[in-house]
Amino acid sequence: MNKILFFAVILLLTACQSNKKNQPPLERIEISGDTIKIPDNSTLLKKIKTTKIAEELYSSNVSTFGIAQAIPTNYAEIAAPFSGRITKSFVKLGQYVKKDEPVFAISSPSIYEVGKMYYQAKQEMALAEKNLKRQQDLYKNGVGIQKDLEEAEVNYELNKRDYENVIASLKVYNVDPDELVLGQPLIVRSPISGNIVDNNIVIGQYLKEDADPVVIVAELSKVWIVGQVKEKDINLIHKSEEIEITAAAISDKCFKGKIYYISDLLDEETRSVQVFIECENSDHSLKPGMYVSIRFIEEMSNNILIPSSSVFQKETGRFVFVAIGENRFVKRDISVRGATENRLLVKSGISIGEHVVTEGGYFLLGQN
Repeated sequence: MNKILFFAVILLLTACQSNKKNQPPLERIEISGDTIKIPDNSTLLKKIKTTKIAEELYSSNVSTFGIAQAIPTNYAEIAAPFSGRITKSFVKLGQYVKKDEPVFAISSPSIYEVGKMYYQAKQEMALAEKNLKRQQDLYKNGVGIQKDLEEAEVNYELNKRDYENVIASLKVYNVDPDELVLGQPLIVRSPISGNIVDNNIVIGQYLKEDADPVVIVAELSKVWIVGQVKEKDINLIHKSEEIEITAAAISDKCFKGKIYYISDLLDEETRSVQVFIECENSDHSLKPGMYVSIRFIEEMSNNILIPSSSVFQKETGRFVFVAIGENRFVKRDISVRGATENRLLVKSGISIGEHVVTEGGYFLLGQN
């Protein structure tokens, strides 16, 4: 039994040595930094395919969804400036009002007190001004004294400041001091031009100072479309490109828009960025809150596109292998500005006329 085992081991060792003699010599691949040179007789060359880089006309289209919103500067919620009772309404739902036109009137002790303060401050300033002129004349004619003149000047400045403060208080309520009549209700005016899109005015209703707005005015001839663009598509949208907007509720119309602002903040949960699009809406068919579809259409331009399979990812970015002649290949970092189907749009890193490895790059990756 031991003799049989001995001869079996001898046969096995002999076979192994015979296989080693029949194997081809190991290929000597030269590696220098990011450059790899493969011998002419290497089997790897048959597994590696390249393509010549050339520009082609291409227009990238990015599609997403969004929601229509009123432009903040064209939207106003009008509430009571202080506690009081509504005495009159000047508007109705759907009516168009211009800036500073009356909306409703409200009666309140607060406006009465402000009016009383205004007349009192105005009278005191007039008396202080009269006294100042008198002291100036006396001093000029040599019968007045410096101390009285200085006191008159200080008194006038103090009263003038009180008067200006009351004027500022009236302007907060959009009240013209020259038209103020003590005891009359305050006329609340629209801060913008637009349509009355919400009207909750009730004559005789008592409103508290912190009550909800009773009127909403909106100018909707232009609206914002707020869309969400994915992180991978951010570099594919530009402020100059054309934008098409469609809504399921208005299937027979396509709206045109222009990018107003691209947010500098990325939503970490959705990995997207908000894009604000200004859209013409002269017929008011787009309603705030309406969901829409958005398509960003880039102008046709020359681009370098390469297959996604030729690009490899590393911690610091992306790279490809470029053929540089004589069976030599170099690893080259690239930057891309977007992806479409199975190709990437190259921003920099490779040039027209160069040959990029499109198949078999994995074998070079193992050597580098």
